Amino acid sequence: MFAKTTRRLLLAATAAFAMVASAAQAGEVTFWTWRQEDKAVYTDLFAAFTKSHPGITVKFEAFPNENYNTIVSTALAGGKGADVLHVRAYGGLEAMAKAGYLVPLDPAKVPELKNLPADALASETLRADGKIYAVSLAGQTVGILINKDLFATAGVAVPTNWADFLAAGKALKAKGITPIANGTATPWMVAVFHSAFTNPFLGPQFVTDMLAGKTNFEDKRYVDALARLLELRDMLPAGFTGVDYPTAQQLFSTGRAAMFVGGSFEIGPFRRANPKLNLDFIAPPAPAAGQPTHVSRWFDSGFAINAKSTHSEDAMALVRWLATPEFAIPAAEKLGNISSLSNAPNSDPLLGKVAELNKTAMPYIMLVHFRYESPTGSDLLQDGVQKMMAGTMTPAEVGKMITDGIAKYYVPFQKK
Repeated sequence: MFAKTTRRLLLAATAAFAMVASAAQAGEVTFWTWRQEDKAVYTDLFAAFTKSHPGITVKFEAFPNENYNTIVSTALAGGKGADVLHVRAYGGLEAMAKAGYLVPLDPAKVPELKNLPADALASETLRADGKIYAVSLAGQTVGILINKDLFATAGVAVPTNWADFLAAGKALKAKGITPIANGTATPWMVAVFHSAFTNPFLGPQFVTDMLAGKTNFEDKRYVDALARLLELRDMLPAGFTGVDYPTAQQLFSTGRAAMFVGGSFEIGPFRRANPKLNLDFIAPPAPAAGQPTHVSRWFDSGFAINAKSTHSEDAMALVRWLATPEFAIPAAEKLGNISSLSNAPNSDPLLGKVAELNKTAMPYIMLVHFRYESPTGSDLLQDGVQKMMAGTMTPAEVGKMITDGIAKYYVPFQKK
């Protein structure tokens, strides 16, 4: 099985090399991404780029998400690859930048970088040299998507604090409505679920203390926040340990579940899946009435220049344009994202609401801070929380497992 998978990836990478070779024409910039579903949007946007940059065209090529990292890494290692690459952020960017595969973006030569806030720039910065290697595309926010009609039909008010949230779950369930669509079968969605409900209980000070080396994930604040997740098991679908991401999406989009814990990136797909869905996006419940709550936020991808590009000047022109409102605003509207650009307007009222929630957001902790080395904080958390929700680990055991795993490379967690 492994051999077959490896052969398929090598064949895909070889085909990708061939595409680049055939596309190496004067004035044509090649662009690679994993977002196959966004081809029509990018085609329109790149046509606008060509209109403002006569003589430069962009050739869009997309590859399956699950194979993209391998295809790009193989291409870059062979001195090939597209001129401009859609890249990951944080730890996902670091391996490519550290290997010298990407062109550092000098703010003096790319003045458009001033359009981006510091945390967006940090998401595409190599920690070792402090240089920026990509233009951030969008910010994503974790919260709760709700079906307003189901709440109204059940006569249940939208909850804003933990006690009311649990009570709302019981009331919805009594009406035959699954309160929360999410299950725990898909690991990355477990991390989303975890971040949504634990961050309000942790608060920004926990993150500050952790990064200062004053605490770790065995902290009582974290263990107690994990324990809160166990209180939500009765609100999840029957057999939730076997409910995966597509199943949860279907439960929510078809009106069988009142809430879906997810990212702002879900808004567009849910609208397309069910245009009649009366959708809202809310912050997770605060610990108690009158206390603050916090959504989780991160920057999820960007655009970088291949260090081996044979069209470096044209590639730089494209990347600079990708950091301007001329691209960012229509891209956000058409893709249903919140642009990384500072103070970019949102014509969509729901995205505007998400942007307002972002003003008091906390970081999506494991992605932003602990996805650089192995084992990643995300992998440790996902495994631990899956087991905890299934009843085979305690919150304290999960906190210790995460701390011990990260301590293998993170000095502040290493016991003296």
